[in-house]
Amino acid sequence: MPARTAETGPPPRPTGPGTGAATGAAAAVGAATGAGPAAAVRQPGAAVRRRGAAVGLLAACHPLPAAAVTLFGAVLAAAAGLGLATAAAAVGAVAAGQLSVGWCNDRVDVRRDLAAGRRDKPLVAGTVRPAAVTRAAALALLVCVPLSLACGLLAGAVHLAGVAAAWAYNLKLKGTAASWLPYALAFGLLPAFVTLGLPGAPWPPPWLTAAAALLGAGAHFANVLPDIADDLATGVVGLPQRLGARVSAALAGLLVLASAAALVVGPPGRVTAYGWGLLAATTATVLLAGRRPAGRLPFRAVLAVAGADVLLLVVQLRRF
Repeated sequence: MPARTAETGPPPRPTGPGTGAATGAAAAVGAATGAGPAAAVRQPGAAVRRRGAAVGLLAACHPLPAAAVTLFGAVLAAAAGLGLATAAAAVGAVAAGQLSVGWCNDRVDVRRDLAAGRRDKPLVAGTVRPAAVTRAAALALLVCVPLSLACGLLAGAVHLAGVAAAWAYNLKLKGTAASWLPYALAFGLLPAFVTLGLPGAPWPPPWLTAAAALLGAGAHFANVLPDIADDLATGVVGLPQRLGARVSAALAGLLVLASAAALVVGPPGRVTAYGWGLLAATTATVLLAGRRPAGRLPFRAVLAVAGADVLLLVVQLRRF
């Protein structure tokens, strides 16, 4: 945040050519805003602070995972053939749900992040206020409800159940041995949210639900890896923290590989060349990421595999 300048006395009287015009311009701005010339001069600093707070609020929503899940939902909606209005509501609901979950996560974890010295967190760095994050999470959740239900009552209930699972992770389950369950449930329900918005409200095939749930559980283990030491120091003992970095990295890889296998082998018909290539690439990616279990590489590897999975999903859902 920009530092405020100290004022120890009245400002000097302006002198020299052009100062009358500058003072007049400041007065005009002040008149337009209902403030005096000094307040008008301070306006740029206030604008900078507002921009900084907006950037901090955006960073506190966990933008990369939120964008990835929203994109996943958009691809599912397009591939399943949802109508334009329903697809727009579905994507908006997924985005709002993800924003609410991300902001809730940072707000709930603020004390632990402070104790761990996480200066990369906007709430710890002071770029955004806790009250602003709380309001943003509540507003995003409020917006998520009607957007979800606009896709159909059953579809909306399924999506809201997934969002509720993610909030339960933030509020309670993160520090338990069941920490993986909300991820598996929320991801596993996402395909159902999309297909239940189709005419006749069909449920997705079991292989698709299984693939999404396995990918979600794998993402949980991979996402936690860089923070295991800080989590243990602040009393967070979810399943990855109990198992340790090496076992969690291996488990993340196996879950992601199982997800890809479900997508490749699950649908009826013979496995395509792309399917075999996806399995081979996933195996290589998992082995490479497993060599550095403590970094961000495993999570980025999961995102890369998810992107490859999406291409296969587009083809499979068009047959659905």
